Parts: sequence; C-alpha cells; structure tokens
Amino acid sequence: MTDGAVTEAAHVLVAADKFKGSLTAVEVAERVTAGLRRAAPDVTVEALPVADGGDGTVAAAVAAGFERREVRVTGPLGDELTAAYALRDGTAVVEMAEASGLQHLPKGVFAPLTAGTYGSGELLRAALDAGARTIVFGVGGSATTDGGAGMLAALGGRFLDADGQPVGPGGGGLRDLATVDLSGLDPRIAATDIVLASDVDNPLTGPKGAAAIYGPQKGASPEDVDTLDAALAHYARVLEKTAGGGAAESALSPGAGAAGGIGYGALVGLAASFRPGIEVMLDVLGFGPALARATLVITGEGSLDEQTLHGKAPAGVAAAARARGIEVIAVCGRLALPAEALGRAGIRRAYALTDLEPDPARCMAEAGPLLERMSAGIARDFLT
Repeated sequence: MTDGAVTEAAHVLVAADKFKGSLTAVEVAERVTAGLRRAAPDVTVEALPVADGGDGTVAAAVAAGFERREVRVTGPLGDELTAAYALRDGTAVVEMAEASGLQHLPKGVFAPLTAGTYGSGELLRAALDAGARTIVFGVGGSATTDGGAGMLAALGGRFLDADGQPVGPGGGGLRDLATVDLSGLDPRIAATDIVLASDVDNPLTGPKGAAAIYGPQKGASPEDVDTLDAALAHYARVLEKTAGGGAAESALSPGAGAAGGIGYGALVGLAASFRPGIEVMLDVLGFGPALARATLVITGEGSLDEQTLHGKAPAGVAAAARARGIEVIAVCGRLALPAEALGRAGIRRAYALTDLEPDPARCMAEAGPLLERMSAGIARDFLT
C-alpha cells in the first residue's frame, strides 16, 4: 500500500456525482469500480451514485433502489415530453429538470422570457397520484425564470391579468400579473411533506437573484435580466397582496431564487422546507448506512472548483465522511482547487482526468476509459 490509507479489509464506497457532458453518476461509479478491481481484484466496492438535487437526481434515486416512473408532461416551450420521477415507500424524488430543464431546449435555442415550469407541476401531481406523501423536489438545471408560477398553475393556482385572463407563460408573462388565486391548489399538497432540495441559496430577486445570476446561462440578455428581475419582484408583491402568507418575506429566503425562482413558488405555494440538496439526497439514498461500512470513500464530479465547496455533492460526501473519520479521495475531469482547499473540505487527494489527457475535447470524449485507468492508479496508491 503506497499511501498507507486503508487496511487490508478495505471496503470502498464510491459516492460520486456525474461528470457533466461525459458520464452519468452511474457510469462514473461503474468505471471507478472497474478500475479499482483491475488493480485490486479482491477489494470490496460499494457503489452509491449521488446527486445534489439538480439533473441526475432521479437517476441516482433509481440506482439506490427507487422505482422509475414516467409520465407525459408539458416541456418548457409548451410541447409534450416524457419525464421521470422516482418512488419508494411513499417517498417520491422529483427533479424539475426532467420536465423544465435546459436539456429540453433545441440546441442553440433559448426562451428566457417565455420558458415555463407547468410540466414540473404536472410531475409533482403525478407523484401525488402515485401516493407519495413525502416529496423531495430537486431543483436545478432549469430553462426557466418564472418563479414557479407555471408549476403552481398546473397544481390549480390561477395567475390572472387585469382582465381576468391567465397571464402568458414564463417570467415575461408575470409583468401583466394582477391577481393570484391559490385557493384551488391540489388539497393533497397540505398533507404532503415537500422538501425543496437545492445546491444554491440565492434569493428571488436583486443582484444575487434568479434572473441576475442564472438568467444569462438561459439565454437572457442584460435587458432580459432587468425585465425578468422586475417581473419577479412584481410577482412577489402581487402574491403578498392577494395570497398573503409572508410571500414578500419568502422572496428573501435561501433557495427562493433556485432554478429560475421555482424555489420561491415551492416555498410560498407548496409550503416546502428548504434543505441543501446533497444533505437531503444523502439521507434519501441511504448514504449513512453505506458510509458505516466503508473504510475509504471515493467521491467526485466533472469539475472540482470553488463551486464544489458551496453545497455540491463531493463537499457533502466529504463532510459526512470526515465526521466519521473516514478518508476521502476525489476523482474529477478537471481540478481547479489547491491542495489546501481540498484538505479543508475533507478530501485527502484529488485525481483529475486532465492529468492523463490534457486536451479537453479528448478528455471528455474518452472520459470513461480514462477514469477506469485513473481508478486503477488509485487502487495501487491506496489499496495494494
């Protein structure tokens, strides 16, 4: 054993997120496992793909034993698509990106002012129909900035203009909002524990709000950002006036700005409780019992950078492992953190694919074989 990290009775827990654009979390776990066993054939490896509430959350739940359910819903541009959620023992894992994510937009096409979250509401309703009484609502990767108005409309809310007509879709439509009526919301919501799982804690509006921070990646121009921020602020004022319930205060709450403000809609309309996504998902996926069996943890994601340290999956995994005194190794496509920062996060050492293949395009195209090769090196360093 080169680094003297673990004992002969090693039990490795692979709990990594996806390498975005290259490998799913399930594929990461498969490649790491194959590489470890290539160099240390007798090692016990347990795979638990993880996610932090963004895209890939349903897949992680299914890999952990949840049942995958599919339903036809309305996409962000109004077209019909198939979306999935996960269900087990009355708990549903619903991923808004499945219905309203950027991946559903045609390549190069954005709709910052009109993309809506109606399909996310339909996905939540499907989970209620299936008998879910606890819903983990993972938000991230959205194509939308509508404050969750579309989601609430799908669940029975009414968003009307001065003439009593429904406002248009997306954040742009909220400019015409005159009144909100949430009295028709699905009554099952009140009897359901809904957890808003997100890796961001932005407020709804302002310089750190949904439009300003995340609008540009959804195709919003500076003018669009101003329009959307003003529309969301107007939305919060109308909700406070017509629906009450501390709607204005909730706009300042952590997570309100998540996924184009759908976090705000969940907090106000669904009485959701906000928790960091990775914390929720580790609980749901059974990470605690798996960690108790481990002598070494391997985590990671596509890019280990400053964002990783702020609520991303590897940071959550490392924090939990460190609390139990278990060593953590990280794998990634690209490493942009110094050793000191990794150490503070509880990560002993990080291995990057770019160390094996410096060309980014080839690195992404060949991520699977490279990760397997790199994991064999980890086994030689820590398991033999």
